[in-house]
Amino acid sequence: MVAVALVGTLDTKGPEFAFLAGRLRAAGAQVIVVDAGTGEPDGLTPDIAGDQVAAAAGTTRAELTAANDRGRAVTEMGRGAAILVADLVARGQAKGVLGAGGSGGSSIAAQVMAALPVGLPKLLVSTMASGDVSPYVGAKDVCIMYSVVDVAGINRISRLVLGNAAAAMAGMVRAQEQQAREQAAPDTDHDIDQKPLIAASMFGVTTPAVEAARAHLTELGYEVLIFHATGAGGRALEALAQARLVSGVLDLTTTELADDLVGGVLSAGPGRLTAAGAAGLPQVIAPGALDMVNFGPPATVPEKFQQRLFFEHNPTVTLMRTTTEEMAELGARIGRKAANAKGPTQVFWPDRGVSALDADGQPFRDQNADEACREALERELAVAGQALRRMDAHINDPAFATAMADRLHEMITSTNDHPGAD
Repeated sequence: MVAVALVGTLDTKGPEFAFLAGRLRAAGAQVIVVDAGTGEPDGLTPDIAGDQVAAAAGTTRAELTAANDRGRAVTEMGRGAAILVADLVARGQAKGVLGAGGSGGSSIAAQVMAALPVGLPKLLVSTMASGDVSPYVGAKDVCIMYSVVDVAGINRISRLVLGNAAAAMAGMVRAQEQQAREQAAPDTDHDIDQKPLIAASMFGVTTPAVEAARAHLTELGYEVLIFHATGAGGRALEALAQARLVSGVLDLTTTELADDLVGGVLSAGPGRLTAAGAAGLPQVIAPGALDMVNFGPPATVPEKFQQRLFFEHNPTVTLMRTTTEEMAELGARIGRKAANAKGPTQVFWPDRGVSALDADGQPFRDQNADEACREALERELAVAGQALRRMDAHINDPAFATAMADRLHEMITSTNDHPGAD
């Protein structure tokens, strides 16, 4: 029978978690209740008590209570719960994690889920799910269900929502168990699981390039994982590279760096384009979609940018062209990150434009801005003795994508280490 780790603050949400535990057991799942509250549990006896959770974080419940600092308590109890649940998962005792709560409970559950592998079922019922959920999702496959009403008592609405959450989690862990049995069968075809993995970054305006590169890499025997460069996508790519779960990175679309620099809505943070280099993984890099910064509908664009060049991609996405100065800074940043990489690294440059909008006759075509980026990039690479590979092509030309794919393949096959291939 599969087991679910049920994580929550039993001092404030005991009856709600008792209800969830009952529904999980009724659906055929075992339950390991982890108490992340600093007070005494109400209505449910945990399998892992709050004292154990606090101890795992290097503190005590009494110390956290005495400090009277809710933020610290949430952080420490979340950290302790994350350590203990990760251990349960590593030992095969928990096959899924379910959490529920308001902002504090959601923050605790998010810390737990961030420490768990992709693919393990993770479900959070949260009052915060109707807003920006990126702090709770991070780079992991977290499912979030809006609680509709507060997680405060069992009523005709919470009974339905929490009941659905328990049923969904029980179904997910059962499906995982069934899949594991099928994969263990002697006649199962494991070929796809044996292929080395490539992580690639893509945006709508670089799709033709990435699709062409993926097709070529597939012919060469790789499985390509594509990450949409929307902030969360970049963070997920960085996480896989940091864990060395891939054999190489085709970082064709580095547009998230532009959002980080200028203040767009799709930043992946300043750590973007660093994990593969730090892990020593082979990587090829291109300036895909550096010509744009992303905002929401036109009315959401900050007033300070009103005189800039815009393109309305769709009713909910407004693109702003990066300036010559911004492009120069982006080139310098990419060059420094590539120069600091510990593994084989090659940066490509398309002379005829860096996105579908930066092509002859398109609204973002600005050769001067692009050249400022290229020149800064070349200067930084030269410091480390690296050369920029220029091509007389647009970034979406098949020849450009194929050249990047071939170079990555050369890098990978020239090493004996193949992470991501079991």
